[in-house]
Amino acid sequence: MVRAPCIDKNGIKKGAWSEEEDNKLRDYIERYGHWNWRELPKYAGLARCGKSCRLRWMNYLRPSVKRGNFSKEEEDIIIKLHQKMGNRWSAIAAQLPGRSDNEIKNHWHTHLKKRGTNQSYEVVHELKEEQKINIERIINFSGLHLSTSSDNIVSNESSQRISDDSSSGTKHRLLFDLNQEYVESWDEDSSLKKELIQ
Repeated sequence: MVRAPCIDKNGIKKGAWSEEEDNKLRDYIERYGHWNWRELPKYAGLARCGKSCRLRWMNYLRPSVKRGNFSKEEEDIIIKLHQKMGNRWSAIAAQLPGRSDNEIKNHWHTHLKKRGTNQSYEVVHELKEEQKINIERIINFSGLHLSTSSDNIVSNESSQRISDDSSSGTKHRLLFDLNQEYVESWDEDSSLKKELIQ
């Protein structure tokens, strides 16, 4: 059961819209357009505020508004765009014709939010794995041996070799080589990273 609409002290109606009000708003906008939302209710014969009329038209009465459930493709687009843009619902709605920003926002918070954060976690996890592989490449390039333990990347023998080396020039050269290899591998794989992030 729908609550009965109430009227505030200025004579503005609040609450659920009636079929008659919907028809008045639809007829007026189809005939004259929506030139000024603040003035429109007075000329359309509605006891509503301009914001209420605008939201009713944009979210429910517009002929181009899509009805029904979101398709799998639409959901994927919303998740992808949300990862890029964040909570910019109007910008996301511009990429999905017929869907309002309010509808997309509500669908995100009720159905997609958890799924979107899980996909973000997977992307971050893949990037971390890729970084680990790059570090392993750097260490292999420098001639160090990897440990079998996942906690320590450099084996005890290799760390002993670095710490026993008293020559600061050799240490400096080793660090320079490690850094150079890391930068080169990062540049080579930049297209892969862009695909993962997008």
